[in-house]
Order: sequence, then structure tokens, then C-alpha cells
Amino acid sequence: MTGLKKTALLTMVISSLTLTGCLSGGGGGGGDAQPQAGDTRVRLQQQRLDADFFSVNENDLSFGALEDSAPYNTTSRWSGVLNGAGYRVEVPQNWNGMLVMYTHGFRINNVDQLTVDNPPMRRYLLDEGYAWAASSYSANFYDVRAGLEDTNALALAFTDIAADNGRPLDPPDKYYITGVSMGGHIAAAAVERETLATANNVVNYSGSAPMCGVVGDTELFNFFASYTIALAALSGNPIEEFPLTQQEAATMVANARTVLWNDYTTNKFPSGLTQEGFAFYQTLKNLSGGERPMYPISFGLFQDLLQSFAGSDGTVDGILLDNVVDTNAITYRFESELDEPLTTDEINFNSMIVKATATEGANDLRNDGLRWIPKVNGEFDVPVVTAHTIGDLFVPILMEQEYARRAADNGSDDLLVQRAMRAPGHCDFTEAEFTATLAAMLDWEQGGPKPQGDDWLSPATVAAADFGCTYTIDGPVAGNNVQRNQLPPCPPPP
Repeated sequence: MTGLKKTALLTMVISSLTLTGCLSGGGGGGGDAQPQAGDTRVRLQQQRLDADFFSVNENDLSFGALEDSAPYNTTSRWSGVLNGAGYRVEVPQNWNGMLVMYTHGFRINNVDQLTVDNPPMRRYLLDEGYAWAASSYSANFYDVRAGLEDTNALALAFTDIAADNGRPLDPPDKYYITGVSMGGHIAAAAVERETLATANNVVNYSGSAPMCGVVGDTELFNFFASYTIALAALSGNPIEEFPLTQQEAATMVANARTVLWNDYTTNKFPSGLTQEGFAFYQTLKNLSGGERPMYPISFGLFQDLLQSFAGSDGTVDGILLDNVVDTNAITYRFESELDEPLTTDEINFNSMIVKATATEGANDLRNDGLRWIPKVNGEFDVPVVTAHTIGDLFVPILMEQEYARRAADNGSDDLLVQRAMRAPGHCDFTEAEFTATLAAMLDWEQGGPKPQGDDWLSPATVAAADFGCTYTIDGPVAGNNVQRNQLPPCPPPP
């Protein structure tokens, strides 16, 4: 962006912010998360549950052998429904006495149907003698509480399920947990001290491996809101308060697409940005975790998805009663990088941009079990190994950065190893990467050396051309057989 054009853009944006009076934040509604006497409000998620919105098709729960050959076709495979949640369990004939729970991600399509996923590292688990189990959860949407409680309930029911199916087994010697995306949130929260103190179903997991996980809990929704706020402001149409109505959001997004892109429909990538759009490109980069390889590709891949959250009201699709989103601690950068001082224009921009403010108590501790959205405080006492694709903008790398900071603040960082993989999408690991991540945690917990990992907290390290090369294992991406041959290769060693 030329100096003249940049100055004109910033003058327009800051003038607009001043005129719209965005010096103070708009809160997300009144009231408390737990209704006071006389408050008859009911969470939208509870309304869904009361109306039996979610259902399990038991015919879809049964599953076949991984391969029609030994040892895979000799495993015990059971499925059924437990407390309204579908489940699958598989136990090899040479079971090693340990159980790995697998937690699936957020369901986007057919949200009324409760379905189970097999773990992508299934082959490894069976080869090594592990039993595994997975729950559909008793509810969809971003219901981490339900996912965690139902997964734990299934783990605790493992021996009963085995006995009922004619194979009596001793209780597992150890329980482990791994999952992806929202399931990564579940896997991380499952080993938190707060969870162990407040859950209704308690499992003492020996280790956890969250992958592409929401390991910063509600910071993810703060990121979605900051995306919306920046999109509006940098396209010259700053919003006056948060949240927007659906109609306001649609109008704002349509305007932004015409201002920030030359032709949004045909080219959402950096090459299709207007000069005004470059400031937004830089801002999103820094909001999501800073300079890193893959970001230019990811920028274009995720725009539709991120813009679809523009009308969100902060209740996380009715999981909460009130707005949990808070952007007061977020800093917008369009000229400086994460480890640099803010420029004068950025200081002015940040002083005037609208702030979303959470309703007090929106996700407080409860007296009936877990919070509605369980916390990942970084307070854990077992080995944890994470994996994250560096281009992910749905669950961006800032999640890993937040997790690392929290673990360090709480003295758990010696038990945390984090790894980066070079891919632009969300959870698009190869089967080998899934397997290597889980194996690293299991081997470590069972007496092996502490595995190596990547440093998410040094901006220069994350920005380096070779970041993510160490633990990237090329090959078909699990589930879609897409090769990564279109991506920037790792540079040759010096």
C-alpha cells in the first residue's frame, strides 16, 4: 500500500470511528447467566433438548472392521445408546488394558442428528493393542459440557458394555483422551483441575492429545467478534455496538466485500484485495496469531466461514443465556507485527474501535456441574501433546498461543508439548500426523522421554519460513485423500 493511499484510508477509518461515537463498547444484553428469581428465560439449547430436537439413528451406529483381515476383523466392536448419546467401542483381541476416548468436532450439517466418528488414528490404536470408544454426545451445537460429560460417562461404562456383549473385561488400567476441534476443547478441558472438581462424571485421564483444538475456550468467540469489528471498520462502515442484528451483519458484509476486494466472488485471496483490503489482510493475520507460513493461502479459504459469524449474538448459538464475547483485551494491528510497538495510527484506531463487552456471569461456575462452556485454564497434572495446522483460521493458532500462556502462568508448561503442521485448513492432518501426535503423548506418559515440540510464543519463530516443518508428515489428508503438493515446500536445510 502506498503511503498516500494508506494515509487516506486511515484518515477515513478513524474519522468514521469518531463520527459514529465508537469510543465505548456495546454490551451484549442484560441479565445473568443463571436467571434470578422471576427470570423465566430458558437457554435455546435447553429448549432444543426439551423438544427432543436431537436424535440417534441406531442403525447408523454399527461399524465394520478396519480391514477384512486379521487382526482387524477379530476385534470386538459394539455400538448402542447411553443416556441419549450414541456410542462406538472397539477392543482388539490383544487388548493392552488401556482405553483411549476419542471426541469429535463441531457438527455443522444435520445438527439434529447425533452421529459418531471413528478416530483417525484407529489403525495405530488397534496395532498397539488399545481399546477405543467414542460418543455422539447427547446434543449438538457447541455443547462442550454435554460432550465432556457423555464421553466420561461412556468411559465409565466401558466394562458394563463389554460384559453385556459377552466379553467380560477388567476396568482399564489407564484412560486417555484425544479429539479434534471442539473435541480438542473437550480433550483439553477433560484433564483440567476445574473439570475434575466440578464434573458429574469424573474420569482421571492419564494424558490428553487435543488436535486443532479450541484450547483457548471462549477466546475463539472473541476472535470471531474481532474479525467482524475489523471487517466493518476497515471497510469504512464501523459498527456502533456489538452484537449486530442479522440484517445489519448482512449489509455490513456486502459492503466490505465491495470495498476490500476487487471481485470477492472470483478471488478472495490476497491477490484479489484492493489497496484498502491490505490493511484488513494484515489485521486478520495478527488477530489470528501473527505472521506464519500458509497464511496467504488460508486467508482466501476462510473468508466465507468467518463472515458467517457476523450476526452472532455472543450466546454461542444458545448454549448460554447471555453474551460471553469480550474484545476489550484485543489489539488491532495493520502496520506493526506482534513483537513491535503499535504505530500512532494503530494507537488511535484501537482507542476508538467499538468493544464487545461480555455480560457479567455469562459463563460462570455452576452448582450443578461443569460450566456451560468448560474452561481450559492451563491447570493440569498429566502430559498433554497438541497439534495444530498453522494456516487454520476457523480455530486459529492463537488458541495454541493462549493455551501456552495459561499453562505457563499456572506452572503446567512442563507437561505441555505443542506441535505445528504445515497445512492451510482446519484439522487437515495426515493420518501419520494424527498418529504421531497421539503416540508422542502415550509414549511420554508411559515412561518414554518428553517429546519435542514447537514454540508458539516467539513471533519470529512462528514467522520463519521453516516453521512447522519438523512435525509435518506429507501424504493423503485423513478423510479426503488430498495431497499437499500445492503448498509452499519446506526450505532446504542450510
